[in-house]
Formats: sequence, structure tokens, C-alpha cells
Amino acid sequence: MLRNETATIISIRAVSKLFGAFKALDEVSLDVREGERVVVCGPSGSGKSTLIRCVNRLEKHDSGEIVLDGVTLGDTRDSVKVIADTVGMVFQQFNLFPHLTVLDNITLGPVRSRGMSETDAKALAMHYLERVKIPEQAGKYPRHLSGGQQQRVAIARALSMEPRVMLFDEPTSALDPEMINEVLDVMAELAGSGMTMICVTHEMGFARRVADTMVFMDKGKIVETAPPDVFFTAPESARCQEFLQQILPH
Repeated sequence: MLRNETATIISIRAVSKLFGAFKALDEVSLDVREGERVVVCGPSGSGKSTLIRCVNRLEKHDSGEIVLDGVTLGDTRDSVKVIADTVGMVFQQFNLFPHLTVLDNITLGPVRSRGMSETDAKALAMHYLERVKIPEQAGKYPRHLSGGQQQRVAIARALSMEPRVMLFDEPTSALDPEMINEVLDVMAELAGSGMTMICVTHEMGFARRVADTMVFMDKGKIVETAPPDVFFTAPESARCQEFLQQILPH
């Protein structure tokens, strides 16, 4: 498990985010330490995805402060650099380029953004395709893959930028039920390797297996934060208890 002395890599302080009159985030505060696996859960519309999208500036928070690896995020060159150097993200949809092979989808970032040679980028891509257990799909196009395989390519693509933090935004929600476990297994392997992760998911079996910290959100606020053994057996808030009763098997 995570050691208490591990340095904080993400610090979120009193962050709010508005969409018109709707407050998607309401003074949210959270610290994530290097190597920590955080699972964020809660009902639809509770602010989970908005929170992690603010961490990599896909959404710009309206107030409060987010510090990533010592850099306060804002409209600055330093922000752009620290996000590019530190954060990878996997979305609900796979967002693969349909006209590129699996290998080319993965090599594009390292070649274009990092100036890596084609040869080195291909070697790196194959390394991560091995890691997500589909190296034999390298020459295929996304349309020839199952949803689970496409999401594993998306994970390999994010890993090829060698981030220190991986953000997952409900990565299995677009998958058929039989494909969910193959993606969760890859994510569990990543978690076991010490990767810092923030994962928004309703997959509570996965959460129990890999999380260091569970975060429950409702109406734009963090209602409860606890280790999984406490979170699942003795949640403090009535709202969290109600949520778990709805989604956990009886």
C-alpha cells in the first residue's frame, strides 16, 4: 500500500466550476500522492468527470487552485508543459483515428509532440501493446477491433507519452458487458505497477481491488473520502450509504 510520506503530485483546493448557472464543482478539495490510486464515484451529474477534466485543463476551473507537480494550473506555458509532461487520459469513447493503424495511432504522439524517431516510437508502441496484451493487433485499423481492444489501444496510446499520472473517465461505460473485464484487468495491472491514477468509474469490484482512496461525490461536492475497506463497510454519510445500497449487489 501507499506510504504516508509519498509526495503530493496533485493538489486541488476549493475548486469550483460553473456551466452557466449550474455549479458542476462546488469548492472541491483533494490531494493525490505519487503512486496513489484514487477511485471517484457518485451519481450521474455529480461532477466526477468535470473534476478530472479540470486536472488536465480540458475544462478551466472558475475559482480555487489546482497544483500539478508543483505548477499552479492556469493560462500559462508552464501549465501546458506540466500537463503534457505529466498527465495521460483515457476517455469513455476511444477517440482513435479511424484512418490510422493501431501502431500509427500510438506512435503519432511521441513523434509529433516529443520529437521521437519513428523507429523508437514504434518500439515504444509495441512495448505498450504488449503491456495491454494485444501486440498482434498492431497492423489493424480500429474498425477491425472489438470495443475492449480499442479501449486497450487508447490506454497504450496514453501510456506511450510516458505520463506520471493517468486519468480514466468511465473507461468501460461504452463497452459491452463481456468486454469490461479485459479493460479493467489492464487498469489493475497498471495500478499494481505503481502508476498514479484517478479513475472515475461505477465498477466497484475494480475499486475494491485497486483503490488506495475512494472519493464519493454528489451535487458537485466531495461528500466522503475513505480507504476502500472503510468506504464499503462503514460509510459515514447517509447519501453515500444510499448510493452504495443502489449499486452494490445484495
